[in-house]
Amino acid sequence: MSAKKKTCTICEREMVERYRPFCSRRCADKDLAGWFGESYRLTEQAPFEEMEPEDMAALEEALAEALSRREEDMT
Repeated sequence: MSAKKKTCTICEREMVERYRPFCSRRCADKDLAGWFGESYRLTEQAPFEEMEPEDMAALEEALAEALSRREEDMT
């Protein structure tokens, strides 16, 4: 059984780990613009108070990593 390659959620090219789940900063920015422009929206408020502590820690870590990568890209 071969490993299936993951693809960018915007353009379907091969995903690049640095921009996961996207292939490039361009696609990541395009996705972010969709959120800012309200093309995407959550149907209900996220139940953070119901999250398990380890899930909240994983979310905080992922956000910190994304911010760090973004800052690196801007320098």
